Amino acid sequence: MTTDIASGLFQVPWSEYRPDLLDALWRTVSYTAVSFVGAVLLGLAVALLRLSKAWPARVVAAVYTEVFKNVPLLAIIFLTYFGLASAGLRLDVFTAGCVSLVVFYAAYLSEIFRSAISGVHAGQTEAGEALGLGRTGIFSHIVLPQALRQALPGTNTMLVDLLKSTSLLVTVSAAELMSEGRLITSATFRALEVYLVISAIYFALCYPLSQLLLLLERKVRAGVPLSPWRRRRMRAARTLLASDLVVDADRKEATV
Repeated sequence: MTTDIASGLFQVPWSEYRPDLLDALWRTVSYTAVSFVGAVLLGLAVALLRLSKAWPARVVAAVYTEVFKNVPLLAIIFLTYFGLASAGLRLDVFTAGCVSLVVFYAAYLSEIFRSAISGVHAGQTEAGEALGLGRTGIFSHIVLPQALRQALPGTNTMLVDLLKSTSLLVTVSAAELMSEGRLITSATFRALEVYLVISAIYFALCYPLSQLLLLLERKVRAGVPLSPWRRRRMRAARTLLASDLVVDADRKEATV
């Protein structure tokens, strides 16, 4: 009985569509990577504007954040691809899709970054000033590393959500996974099977990514240095500490 159900369900010749699916998968990953980098950079800029002492900058950043937080992503995609084209500014599908994802997710990331930066204790800034660091040095060496640790969980969630939201680009035929699924469905009339497979591919992308990000978050919370230069500094500090302990032990033995 189970075999009959399986044979009746899986009848799409997937080997014929494998190259197209791989190309769609690559496009999905490309949309995700480019859009996430852009959203992080724009979100950080907006967060800094929200924390600026100049009230016009705060107002502009607040308006941007509230507008894009309260407009559906699908509407932004339509405005970017169809709306701008009707106004004489025609963007290709990839650019329009990335721009839509960037401006939408930057609004949410800006709130995450703003909360994380504000969460760094003011005493950290005072300590940097006491060491003679300027505003740029204090932010880059003291505030930003601590803020990144606090912002990591929310940022990870936004990355996975952005990956899933690339499926909305099917509305502008962006040639990503969902668009390819629609084409295969039109050719085979096997909607249930096709979209089950497309959903499985999204799960195979999102679940390992979320677990890797969770592992990264745990390592950061545990204080594990992630960059090579920080690991070198940690090894050098441990070596220096160990040598100091040996010297102290020798001095104690000599005294005794």
